[in-house]
Amino acid sequence: MIETYDFLSRVIDAITEHIVVIDAQGAIVYANRSWDAFARENNCLILGDDWRQVNYLTVCDESAMMGDQFGHLAAIGIRHVISGARDLFYLEYPCHSPQMKRWFMMRVTPFTAGETSYFVVSHQNITERKLAEEQVLNTSRLDGLTGIANRRYFDEFLEQEGKRCARLNLPISLILLDIDHFKLLNDTYGHLAGDECLKSLGTVLQRFTNRPGDLCARYGGEEFAVVYGNTTGRQARYLADKIIEAIRELSIPNEASPTLPIMTASIGVATAYPDARFQQKTLIETADQRLYLAKHQGRNQVIGEEDVVPIGLA
Repeated sequence: MIETYDFLSRVIDAITEHIVVIDAQGAIVYANRSWDAFARENNCLILGDDWRQVNYLTVCDESAMMGDQFGHLAAIGIRHVISGARDLFYLEYPCHSPQMKRWFMMRVTPFTAGETSYFVVSHQNITERKLAEEQVLNTSRLDGLTGIANRRYFDEFLEQEGKRCARLNLPISLILLDIDHFKLLNDTYGHLAGDECLKSLGTVLQRFTNRPGDLCARYGGEEFAVVYGNTTGRQARYLADKIIEAIRELSIPNEASPTLPIMTASIGVATAYPDARFQQKTLIETADQRLYLAKHQGRNQVIGEEDVVPIGLA
């Protein structure tokens, strides 16, 4: 019995992985029940009454032409296995739905039946592992007190966003912010109150960082940073003014402060049009210099490009 087609088909249908078998031209010659069920549940565009009418490589190529990077990588990997350039192929890829995040692992392995070559393409759901990895990664990127990005992730993000803006010839802006007389606030109300102030400031900054190219981070101590990709100096200055106003509107007491009896902040803004030689250190140093000027000239203010414009920065 175990050698019968029906028995083996039932075994393959019982496997939770989505499995198809293709020939050397990419045509599907077999699909298991899990594959068919997943396709039907997700309104798969290649679904038909007979999977043997579908060419898997053609589907991958069409996805690649529509800008799907993973479709492109899958097509290359499958062709490498078919040609014998690789013994097997693995690819992790996202397959998110409107309701949930999902990831799958594609595996492609060859076999022969008689003198004919076939290739098993399986897709294993690895969502649980990827979500756990994502949670660990996100935790490692966050500041434990404020819940916004930490200094380590800030450095990574600024470098990546700078490269993206360089490729697209876009400006990138950086805000450095320091709470005025934070030591006096701590000394007057205690460190727990100081921690609550830092948390409140983190919440404010999150309101002003809503795009993929934006990031707010705790830069260190009572100093914070905000990255704005594709943002001019004038736009960044406008946002900095809004941020400093929102901080004052918190009306957090700091009665010992010689600036105002509430929590205030000083801000430095720098903008650059990065190229292949762009170094984030220069942008940070410029924003830091302007932050120093803001504090030196009385605090509770923004110093941006219209106040001081060093060579090479806008």
